[in-house]
This record gives sequence, C-alpha cells and structure tokens, in this order.
Amino acid sequence: MDKKILLLEDDDTLAQSIKELLEGDSFFVDIAIDGYEASDLTYDNKYDLYLLDINVPKLNGFELLKSLRDASDNTPVIFISAMVDIKTMTKGFSLGAMDYIKKPFDPEELLLRVNSKIKKEFDCIIYKDLTYNPNTKELKKDGTLINLSYMLLDMFHILITSKNCVVDKVILEECMQHPSSQALRVAINKLKKTTGLDIKNVRGIGYIVEEN
Repeated sequence: MDKKILLLEDDDTLAQSIKELLEGDSFFVDIAIDGYEASDLTYDNKYDLYLLDINVPKLNGFELLKSLRDASDNTPVIFISAMVDIKTMTKGFSLGAMDYIKKPFDPEELLLRVNSKIKKEFDCIIYKDLTYNPNTKELKKDGTLINLSYMLLDMFHILITSKNCVVDKVILEECMQHPSSQALRVAINKLKKTTGLDIKNVRGIGYIVEEN
C-alpha cells in the first residue's frame, strides 16, 4: 500500500510539482493550501509524514504543528521553507519537526529526506496502541512515551521482536539481576500492566506475544 503524505503548500505550481515527484516514487499525496484545510485532513486521514510550509494562510505551519502535537499526533514532520535562519529552525525543532528543507531545493534531495524519515518510521513495530522502535528502543503508547526500567525494556524488546514465537523463560531471566521463576512472573505482570502487552504463559516453557 502507498505511504501517505500530507503536503501543506499554498503555491499551487510548487505543490503540484512536489505531488507529482512523490507520487512517482509510490507515495500518495494530499495537498492543503492553508493550515485549517490541513488540520481537517488530519482528522479524516492517517498519514505517514507531514510536509509543511511555514508561511501559509489562516493557520501557519508552526501553529498547525503545535495543534497536532497538543492533540497527541506524533506523525513525523518535515518543514519546507525559505525561512531557515537559526531562530526559525530552533522553533520548528522545539515544536517537534524532524527536518528542514530549504527552498528552492533539489528534487532528489527532497526524495532522499522523505524516504529517510519514512523508513525510520516504518522500522517501528506497531502492536495495538503501542509503537516501538527496536533501533532506539523508544516505546510509545497512544503517542505518549513510556519509560520502563532497563530490565523491563529488555524483556519487552525480546518479546515484541519475537511475536508469535515462544520465548524461553531462561532468556527472559537473563535480563534480571536476581533471576527466579517468581521474580519473572512479577516482572511479566508489571510489564503487562504498564504497557497493555498481551503476554501469555506457555506452561513449563516460557512466554509468547501473539499478533492480534
């Protein structure tokens, strides 16, 4: 399935050019010409990336991004703008942008940066309302970061990256400083309560997380 991008750009010629470029690389692109239209589209659609100009009518790119983050929308954002002074870039990154592309830009540079951000996001493992990046070990629940102890995070990593496979309890006990069957049960219960992960006990063998 094509990956979906929302493009906020009020220059119609440029917007159509970017849309054609990205759709030629198997992306699906929706265009919004002002911040309110973009905001409406985010309510009705699920996007993999937002490409936002800053100076657009009604609701600018910064205001749109702030409203999205306030609504726990953590979709990756790249700003495309002629405004790339340090003050502007600092503000954008502080609001949660992942990258900036300066206008005018090389089409190949845009594709390279978009594919880089999309790939990082698609490396994530999605399970119910959990999003986990096994490369950074960042875990989010409904878009909110969950901070686990090193032990629980190691167990989570092993279980979620072994979905549909039984993990031997000995492997999980290796995450613990003082391993025992009782301590492992307590840790598993705490992990289930904190994350909502559906961990099933396979008696005498270990534990499994099944794809739902």
